[in-house]
Amino acid sequence: MGTRHHRRKKQVIEAELSMTPMIDIVFQLLIYFILTFEPTDVMAHLDVFRPAPDSEPREQMETPNVLRVVIYQDGFTVNDRQMRLPEIERTLGRLAAIDQNQTVLIMATAHSRHANLIDILDLCAKVGLRNLSVVSMN
Repeated sequence: MGTRHHRRKKQVIEAELSMTPMIDIVFQLLIYFILTFEPTDVMAHLDVFRPAPDSEPREQMETPNVLRVVIYQDGFTVNDRQMRLPEIERTLGRLAAIDQNQTVLIMATAHSRHANLIDILDLCAKVGLRNLSVVSMN
């Protein structure tokens, strides 16, 4: 007699994991964190130092003296007075001895040489003037 072997079929059970409850929980957590979030008021924590009011009101504000150096193609003017580099150096030196925070407005025309601008900037640095403004003009 022949024996019959029965092979059992292996049943593969695929487990399905439902994503719907997980998505529901994520949305609930998101809503919870949005509703309980309290932003800190940054403006409330800034230190602001206001100046004390003047005991005597000023009638007129002092206008700062501005030294205007204009660089042309063929030379320089300082406050509308034509000068050469050695004269400008002496003038800037005297000015720096009085006030190193003096405002110097350097105006270069479109046809002036870049080397002349560098010369004026070097002179200002040499005498210690720090408040410089460079402007280009037509």
